[in-house]
Amino acid sequence: MTGLLAVAASVYGFKMADAATYPNPGVVTGSTFAHDPTMVKRPAGGYLLAYTAPGIGLKTSTDRTRFTDAGKAFPNGTPWADPYTNGDTNLWAPDISYHGGKYLMYYSASSFGSSKSAIFLAGSTTGAAGTWTDYGKVVESTTTSGYNAIDPNLTVTPSGDWYLSFGSFWSGIKMIKLNPSTGKRADSTIHNIAERLVNSKSVEAPHIYYRGGYYYLFVAFDFCCKGASSTYRTMVGRSKSITGPYVDRAGTAMTAGGGTEILASHDAVHGPGHPAVFADGAQDVLVYHYYTAAGDARLGINLLRWDSAAWPVVY
Repeated sequence: MTGLLAVAASVYGFKMADAATYPNPGVVTGSTFAHDPTMVKRPAGGYLLAYTAPGIGLKTSTDRTRFTDAGKAFPNGTPWADPYTNGDTNLWAPDISYHGGKYLMYYSASSFGSSKSAIFLAGSTTGAAGTWTDYGKVVESTTTSGYNAIDPNLTVTPSGDWYLSFGSFWSGIKMIKLNPSTGKRADSTIHNIAERLVNSKSVEAPHIYYRGGYYYLFVAFDFCCKGASSTYRTMVGRSKSITGPYVDRAGTAMTAGGGTEILASHDAVHGPGHPAVFADGAQDVLVYHYYTAAGDARLGINLLRWDSAAWPVVY
């Protein structure tokens, strides 16, 4: 900060922004708690949000600002997931979308720090609490798999191919091809699309968004679930092919630890991460969770714009 700008800042007391300044979350009111959120625009209007909770928590909104609790996807429990949760009733990181006249939800069952995990698929014609039918297991990992079957995200390519990305820590982010008629695995191939080599190999929560000929892989680096001490931050890379290779803005492969930061802790926003992106008309919407100074998890919503090199910028 130099010259007249520095003088003005000193005299009038305003804070100059710099390249590391990130926007605060947009206004969210009503029921604002969320952890690992995912959101879809409903065909008839309004929004449906799902998040990590016992039985998978649901919220609805008419305007993408005020949210109302809408019960649980599975209010009567999920005994089929119990072998993976070590007694915890929480089901993790749902991924919700709408295809073929119904809502689909991939979700994971695990326990903290374990790679004995599984991803399941469920469906509902309305998305309402208690109307979800579980369709069974899609992929699982064991304590010796070398990867972790959590944090699923479904991507449907422009040509109609279905892929599921998932994973965290261990050997990183994986991807499998799905059969669109069943939502289950199409073959036994597992693609490696991102890996972290430092900070306990902390990369997780993949979300792939297609725009303008690129597949953008959004992930979270570093550590979640520590309240205001969380260091989660949102990173991105891109590829012309859904199976990779994904590279960051500097050209570093995401399988070699690459990733371009687009959102991190700032001001009273701690650990913004577990990103999900969806198109809402002409807007590209980024959904995530963050922690307050008191350690409470909150729903974060911002918009994305795209710079001259077609990289996303949060605003």
